Amino acid sequence: MSDEQSSWLSLTSADLTAQVDPCGAQLSTLRDRAGRDLLWNGDPSVWSGRAPLLFPIVGALAGGSYRLGSKIQRLPRHGFARGMVFEVVEAAAASATLRLKADEASFRAYPFRFELDVNFALDGPTLSVVMSVRNMGVDAMPASFGYHPAFRWPLPYGQARSSHFIEFDRDEPAPIRRVNPEGLLTPQRHPTPISARRLALADALFQDDVVIFDAIRSRSVTYGADAGPRIRVSYPDAPYLGVWTKPGANFICIEPWQGVADPEGFSGDFRAKPGVFTVAAGAARSIKMALTLLEVKSAVPAMRPKA
Repeated sequence: MSDEQSSWLSLTSADLTAQVDPCGAQLSTLRDRAGRDLLWNGDPSVWSGRAPLLFPIVGALAGGSYRLGSKIQRLPRHGFARGMVFEVVEAAAASATLRLKADEASFRAYPFRFELDVNFALDGPTLSVVMSVRNMGVDAMPASFGYHPAFRWPLPYGQARSSHFIEFDRDEPAPIRRVNPEGLLTPQRHPTPISARRLALADALFQDDVVIFDAIRSRSVTYGADAGPRIRVSYPDAPYLGVWTKPGANFICIEPWQGVADPEGFSGDFRAKPGVFTVAAGAARSIKMALTLLEVKSAVPAMRPKA
């Protein structure tokens, strides 16, 4: 174990174990009861993320900056929370809560007083994660946030990488959106690659970066292959879903978002940015994600011994 990993919080249930890094409040390992890794390992030669949290923006800003009234502010893609150390508020055997508070550095980039809490809780085969941002200031606070978990592709159950898919819980006929090389949302809409509720996973799908579902009906998707356990990702509060990998990499990101990248040419006020919500003074906004390991039962009934 590295010095960095020694600070990670460990959670355990009968079916799963998880570790959370206080830097970014990032879920950093997720393993089944046999110790098999379900989450990407953050190999920095490919992509150093594992499951970063996105706040106070999702995606890229046009020109790397946003306008708030008469002021221009700069923010990196996906915001700053993923690189900041969270305070550990509570840590128990199967749950933990971490908190990020606004400070002078964050205030210069995002002039709002906030508290961002993230609660992780294991219950059997399910890991629930709830991000909640509270407005500690006196003015209404615009924000976005999102999840960015990267799962092993293939999962560690012996199925070929090419056999993996994402299955949606509802029909998804709406077209998809893409981004340009700067990460900005293009105006074109493209035919959905989903067929019979399934998105077949192949590197060619991601040659133009992330696939964005901005008119998503489903409240959960299931990832895996026809044989072996799968992972269900539930997102009851997120109106956008991104799916992304680097072609050839052994991970797939399934990303529930409350927010999206700037459209090409966007120059409006931050409060008018697509996907931005507003939190009143003293109020809070939460968004939940749940990851459940599903055991796929055999369709062939067990043979009964003869009498």
